[in-house]
Amino acid sequence: MPNLVFSVDQSKSMRDQAVPGHNRWHPDIPVATMVRPGDEFRVECREWTDAQLGNNDSANDVRDVDLTHAHMLSGPIGVEGAEPGDLLVVDILDLGPVPQTTPEARPGEAPGEGWGYTGIFAKANGGGFLTDYFPDAYKAIWDFHGQVATSRHLPGIRYTGITHPGLFGTAPSAELLARWNRRERALIASDPQRVPPLGLPPLSENTLAGQANGGVAQRIADEGARTVPARENGGNHDIKNFTRGSRVFYPVHVDGAKLSGGDLHFSQGDGEITFCGAIEMGGFIDFHVDLIKGGMEKFGITTNPVFMPGNVEPRYSEFLTFIGISVDHDTDTNYYLDATVAYRRACLNAVEYLKKWGYTGEQAYLLLGSAPIEGRISGVVDIPNACCSLYLPTAIFDFDIRPTAEGPKRADRGQCAMTS
Repeated sequence: MPNLVFSVDQSKSMRDQAVPGHNRWHPDIPVATMVRPGDEFRVECREWTDAQLGNNDSANDVRDVDLTHAHMLSGPIGVEGAEPGDLLVVDILDLGPVPQTTPEARPGEAPGEGWGYTGIFAKANGGGFLTDYFPDAYKAIWDFHGQVATSRHLPGIRYTGITHPGLFGTAPSAELLARWNRRERALIASDPQRVPPLGLPPLSENTLAGQANGGVAQRIADEGARTVPARENGGNHDIKNFTRGSRVFYPVHVDGAKLSGGDLHFSQGDGEITFCGAIEMGGFIDFHVDLIKGGMEKFGITTNPVFMPGNVEPRYSEFLTFIGISVDHDTDTNYYLDATVAYRRACLNAVEYLKKWGYTGEQAYLLLGSAPIEGRISGVVDIPNACCSLYLPTAIFDFDIRPTAEGPKRADRGQCAMTS
């Protein structure tokens, strides 16, 4: 096993660890540990909400989750010799949920200990890609069987996940952080009453600043960027193919690079459309790191990371594909080459199809967020309509989901966890 450089006791909050992580991006968060170029090492991660959600049949915890705690990141990990302008080369060697002590071990209390969850977040608290159609909170619990996930809340479905980190990145410079805050505040000001909001500005409440204290900790709380969106440093990309065997080239903005991350996923569909659409878990990730000196300028990688996906993914070969175009059929409004509208419509078309087989709309939404669906931009040149497609693997169902002359075989598919 690689050297463990950041450990997490899954029975404790990230705030109570011997070396706590952090939940804001800021250049002044102290390095938790140092590694060298060429090192292989292991990082343990806490589930992104600090395990606020439980293995139960109620979605009240999704409705009431406090997002000011998110994300609980492990790190920062300093890399010797890394300087602004370099590229940090990060290889994902392995990752997975919290290792079970014995094959007979019962699921533990924290996500990742034999189970994970997918949540539809309420419109008033996070929302999601289809939040105007599903404004309330719902949840599905998934049990892990090696590489396979099943759920009591979505019967008839079994699939192999593409395990990956939702979030890893390097620390921003002070100048880059100021740019983020300036432009995101301007976006929020364009529609300050919107629900959900257009962005999440710095918030001192429940800030975790690693091992910083005193005035430094207060500055991090006042200025630190929330970790919800992806930015130039990497961050919350939620790319399902960012898995074992992947290599990512991160821009370095501060001395030591300060690599941090977490938000591990057992599986996810393209888009993570429910906001908490992946199967969320705690666990471990093994890395190898190296440096390309002056790599940002050499390769023109100055604004966002570049990565090479690994070769590990489920071998699904047959799909039922749903098409969407940039037309809002609820209002019969045409949008000009809007891929967001087109993909939303493809998702809604898939939801309506799955309802014909007995799933509720909420169950279908949870499935599309967590299963290894393929989302693609199929056309953005034929004015006025962009075209997007959603590829749903047919083999994940224990019945034939394809259209036939006999029509859909509707059955009682149960219900996901709901709020009370």
